[in-house]
Amino acid sequence: MNPNKALWEKGDFTRLAATMRESGDALVESIGVTPGMKVLDLGCGDGTTALPAAQRGADVLGVDIAANLVAAGNKRAEEAGLKNLRFQEGDACNLEDIGDQQFDLVVTIFGAMFAPKPHDVAKEMVRVTKPGGRIVMGNWIPNDPTLVASILKISAAYTPPPPEGFVSPMLWGSEDHVAERFAGAGIARDHITFQRDTYTFNFPGAPSGFVNTFASFYGPTMNAFAAAEANGKQDALREELEALFAAQNKSGRSDFTSCPATFLRVTVQR
Repeated sequence: MNPNKALWEKGDFTRLAATMRESGDALVESIGVTPGMKVLDLGCGDGTTALPAAQRGADVLGVDIAANLVAAGNKRAEEAGLKNLRFQEGDACNLEDIGDQQFDLVVTIFGAMFAPKPHDVAKEMVRVTKPGGRIVMGNWIPNDPTLVASILKISAAYTPPPPEGFVSPMLWGSEDHVAERFAGAGIARDHITFQRDTYTFNFPGAPSGFVNTFASFYGPTMNAFAAAEANGKQDALREELEALFAAQNKSGRSDFTSCPATFLRVTVQR
């Protein structure tokens, strides 16, 4: 199996996505999704941004590499009565089932950044966007001190070195790397804008409970715990993560966890 597909079908990302809904809705509101707009949500999970886009009247296609998340997204769309939203499997590195210049807006929020061939991802996103359309990416930032970048950094310290040729997904959080990748897809630097933005995770429980959710359902953290356990270091990993989550919790409560995470918002004008 494709290793990236295996990673995101591992566990159940919908359990994490449930903590991300409010920020997903706010992000869609801020990027100006309007009725009749054709939107591709790439690396969409179970629809944290695809659903709000469809609720605003856009015609939305959600594409994800994980079959379980596609099924979960189609179920959410059906339950919400959204005939203008559908989900299908696909690989951000090769959108072979999608024709050129189909979409007014391509959105990928912490999705396409994890695909293994970033230059191909940039080319595919540009290819399927209409002239005059936009691409909006949300990408975690390397060495950022907030929640998700810190989780990934801590987890990496407990896992074996990546295979030769591996390109870190965190490089999508570097403005220079983003500009270089889109330049290879024919986009000039002055057609790309960057801003720091915040995504908040809201979990109805203690920080330690939120760590359990990541450890049980989030592929990268699950892999980190499996590697740590093989070396007898699982307790050290859990201790580091619990300290991180407690420090990041801004709710002021011990029975509710609210953690803001900074990301790089990239807007490309086609």
